[in-house]
Amino acid sequence: MSHADYLTVDQLCRALKLRDLTDPAQGAHAIQALLDSAVHALRSEWGSTVRSVRNAPLVPVRENYDRLGYDPGDVTRARRYTRYISPTVMLRSHTSADLPRALEDYAGRNEVDELIVAPGLVYRRDAVDRTHVGEPHQVDLWRIRSTPDTSDDDMVTMIGCLVDALLPGAQWRTTDVTHPYTVRGRQIDVLHAGEWLELAECGRIHPDVLRGSGLDPERWSGLALGMGLERALMLRKGIPDIRYLRAKDPRAAAQMLTLQPWQHVSPLPAARRDISVVVAAEEDEETLGDRVRNALGDDADVIERVEVLSCTAHEELPEAARSRLGTQHGQVNILLRIVLRPIDRTLTSHEANAIRNSIYRAVHQGPVLELI
Repeated sequence: MSHADYLTVDQLCRALKLRDLTDPAQGAHAIQALLDSAVHALRSEWGSTVRSVRNAPLVPVRENYDRLGYDPGDVTRARRYTRYISPTVMLRSHTSADLPRALEDYAGRNEVDELIVAPGLVYRRDAVDRTHVGEPHQVDLWRIRSTPDTSDDDMVTMIGCLVDALLPGAQWRTTDVTHPYTVRGRQIDVLHAGEWLELAECGRIHPDVLRGSGLDPERWSGLALGMGLERALMLRKGIPDIRYLRAKDPRAAAQMLTLQPWQHVSPLPAARRDISVVVAAEEDEETLGDRVRNALGDDADVIERVEVLSCTAHEELPEAARSRLGTQHGQVNILLRIVLRPIDRTLTSHEANAIRNSIYRAVHQGPVLELI
């Protein structure tokens, strides 16, 4: 990778100063109450001890990928999905990165049945809309046991207990998925407003992960579950926009202290700007969303969504359009819709145009600029 593939100092500082809503030391938040309900339910079901693991989000690439069994050529390692600091250090892309080292502490112990709770911020490159952010909160809930007989039935019990704690009365189902660090992986979906939505993924801890942490799979076993906390909280409270979780507007902030159902907050007027840009053919809503967030920095929360309306390859454009846009082979012309709607204030037309131009400069890779 080149230096351009690594985070800048400003980008890293912005990421590290972001408040972790799962951390009580940084202030109370409903995410903590939701997580506490899940931990209490699992501890009561199993009679297990509980251990909390909370580490800094800067992790060795080896901990995030290699020790969890990811193949060296796995697409998830690509710069388009991972925020690298250097060739060997990154901002973790999942809290699972904290678990292999945590498991090392059990070597040589007996009579263990413990729930490991590892919450915190993780860092992705994601789309910009009402349900996605680039720095979501995740928790890994791993049950480690000094016995080799943890079964799929134990996993189903864990799933049912978790769903009942988070979303009482919700209907759920599982589908088979593959993770490099689990055996018999499952995706957990819940039925919400007539639609099946992913809540979490889980499986039995892979024997290779146990071995890599000094635990003999003939003597040890367990369950591994990872869950996005924003999605769970939004479903529990009925929150319509993920930005409300961090909103300073008193109408929203006061509601982020309990698990009571969301009370409607009248939205402010939206400003819409459509832009026609030239980008590399491999760009998508996730990478474009990352460019937009980086360009706006602390002001990124004024964006309600960024949507790709159309995408036309250089070869499919009329000659006049190619000439006007200055497209080349390997590029596409994308029409982006930008919807600006701050939570707590109304934008002036001048402010909206300035944000539009900042996004345009960050995304557009053609030689002709169309600013307003």
